[in-house]
Amino acid sequence: MKKLLIFAVSALATISLGAQNQAEGYKFTDTKVVKNTPVKNQASSGTCWSFSGISFLESEIMRAGGPELDLADMWVVRHAYETRAERYVRMHGNANCSAGGAFCDVFNTIKKYGIVPENEYLGLNYGTDQHKHAELDALVKAYVGVIVKAPMKTLTPVWKQGLAGVFDAYLGECPETFTVDGKEYTPTTYAESLGINMDDYISITSYTHHPFYTQFAIEVPDNTQWGLSYNLPIDEFMAVIDNALNNGYSIAWGADVSDPGFAWRKGFAVVPDADTESMEGTELSRWVALTPAEKQRELYKLDKPGKEKTITQEMRQVSFDNYETTDDHGMHIVGLATDQNGTEYYKVKNSWGTGDHIYGGYFYASKPYVALRTLNYVVNKNALPKDIKKKLGIK
Repeated sequence: MKKLLIFAVSALATISLGAQNQAEGYKFTDTKVVKNTPVKNQASSGTCWSFSGISFLESEIMRAGGPELDLADMWVVRHAYETRAERYVRMHGNANCSAGGAFCDVFNTIKKYGIVPENEYLGLNYGTDQHKHAELDALVKAYVGVIVKAPMKTLTPVWKQGLAGVFDAYLGECPETFTVDGKEYTPTTYAESLGINMDDYISITSYTHHPFYTQFAIEVPDNTQWGLSYNLPIDEFMAVIDNALNNGYSIAWGADVSDPGFAWRKGFAVVPDADTESMEGTELSRWVALTPAEKQRELYKLDKPGKEKTITQEMRQVSFDNYETTDDHGMHIVGLATDQNGTEYYKVKNSWGTGDHIYGGYFYASKPYVALRTLNYVVNKNALPKDIKKKLGIK
């Protein structure tokens, strides 16, 4: 999950639509929204997986009766990056070592290293007020590249210290203790105080190259910790999302946002389809006469809600096998909404800041878009319908 930074930065820099676009095209009404914390900005860093995973956990803390907290995204980034680098070296360089990660990195990091409040670990030691990781990423890549070449024939016992020094310089040294509301914590005891259990969270996907109702590690570069996902048929895959939201649980959502129907500037994501059944006479004749490129342009005007594709299990599989659905971007589904036609959408919290965005950093994803472009999502296991939970053997 490392959506191209150029896209994120340019989108945030050039958005200037305002409420006028909503009046001209799509109109959304929230019908159910789970408690969630303010939108953050990952800026020029490929760390969406941490921002969305942390946002999800912040909602879980509130759902469990806890306070609204601001947890340190860069604490997780730093420790997961170090783990990724160590695995890269163990694999003799035949693995991924970049800023991109997966949701399992968040939960595994907190289980092992705890967590701290945002103000205890801002990760901004390099002179900017926003995250800019190009230099850090390049240094880490170069550093581990040297280590795996073993210039001294064997690895020295201090190479990890050297790497830690890089992270200390750019992101900051890790606090051993800190105080919150007059009480002293370590990162571990603070994590224990949050009232949530990292073992309650499971990843779910839906692909046919593995048996349904089993677990497998999704074969994508950023799944460096080989996190397992439960495999459900597409109908049950979607049913879990709806059941969760309707019962007050949110979703950590891993999806591809390179689809032309991902209209971030307009505030929605859809999978449009031609409604030829409603076309008559010259209208149908005109459509039939269009070239494939012209039909694409017509479909993706996205000037008003229209017909969308019916997503099948086969379509999901083909899009994954053809690299059309990749481990592209991590986000946080926080609610349900409808457009002016009564069609249901998911309300999604992003991590590209608020800027002049039409919905202040949130957007609306149609159910067909989620059905097609989701790689996996994470949900509290207690949000599953009882029959699906039983099929998966989850207690």
